[in-house]
Amino acid sequence: MNIFIILGMGAAVGFLSGMFGVGGGFLITPLLIFYNIPPVVAVATGANQVVASSISGALTHFRRGTLDVKLGSVLLVGGLAGATVGIWVFSLLRRIGQLDLIISLMYVLFLGTVGGLMLFESINAMRRASKNIPPAPRRPGHHHWVHRLPLKMRFKKSKIFLSVIPIIALGFGIGILTSVMGVGGGFIMVPAMIYLLRIPTNVVVGTSLFQIIFVTAYTTVVQAATNFSVDIVLAFILMIAGVIGAQYGVRVGQKLRGEQLRALLGLLVLAVGLRLAVALVVTPSDIYSVAIGGN
Repeated sequence: MNIFIILGMGAAVGFLSGMFGVGGGFLITPLLIFYNIPPVVAVATGANQVVASSISGALTHFRRGTLDVKLGSVLLVGGLAGATVGIWVFSLLRRIGQLDLIISLMYVLFLGTVGGLMLFESINAMRRASKNIPPAPRRPGHHHWVHRLPLKMRFKKSKIFLSVIPIIALGFGIGILTSVMGVGGGFIMVPAMIYLLRIPTNVVVGTSLFQIIFVTAYTTVVQAATNFSVDIVLAFILMIAGVIGAQYGVRVGQKLRGEQLRALLGLLVLAVGLRLAVALVVTPSDIYSVAIGGN
C-alpha cells in the first residue's frame, strides 16, 4: 500500500470528524474497503481511530463537567454485551464466507438511511431559518412510553429519573454495530439519547464518547485475539493522521451553522453509501479470487 494514500485518508477522515463532531468510524471503514483492504481487517482496524478521537473528546467533557459517568456506565453494560454478541456474529459470518457481502450490504442500508434522514432534517431546518420560523417548542412534562418502563434509576448529573432498560438496550445495539461494522455509533446514539430518552443535550456527547471508548477498545482487543484482524501498523498511521486532520476540521466547523454541517454530512454519508452500492452491482475486473486457509 502507498503510505501517503493511507495518511491522506486518515487526515481526511480526521478533518471530517473534527468538522462534524463524529467519530469517523462509519467513514474510515468504507474508505479502507475502497482501497482494497479486506473488510475483516478494515472493520477491526478502523475502530482504533474512533478510540483515539473519543478519548480526547471525553477528557474535555469530563473537565467541563458534561460527562455523566453513572449513565455512561449503564450504557457500557449493554455495549459490552452487544459487542460480545457482535463479535460472535462476525466470526460466524467469516466462517461461512459471507462476511464481505453482509458488511457491504449493512453499510449501504445503514448509510443510505442515516444520510437521507440527516439531509431531510437539515434542509427543513434551513428552510425554517430562511423564513424565520422558530422550531416547535417541546411541551413541558411530555413523556414518551420509554419513561413509563420499570427499573428506574436516578442520574443526578443528567437530572433525569429513567428506566435502565432502554439505556441498556441502546448500548447493546451500538455494541453490535461497533463489532460488526467498525463504527463508534455516536451519530446514532446521540440523537437517540436526545430525542428518545430525553437526556439533556449538554451531557449527551461526553457520555456517548465515554461509552464508545471502552466498547470500541474492547472490540479491538477481542477482534485481535479471536479473528487476528487488527493491522497495528495501519491503525497507527490512521490515528496519527486523524489527530492532525481533526485540529483543522474543528476550525472549519466553527465557521458553519449547525444545519449546514448536518446537510454536508448527510450528503457525504449518502455519497459513501452510493459508492458501496455501485461496487456491489458492477462486474469486478477480476471475476475470480484465490483464498488461502479459509480467509
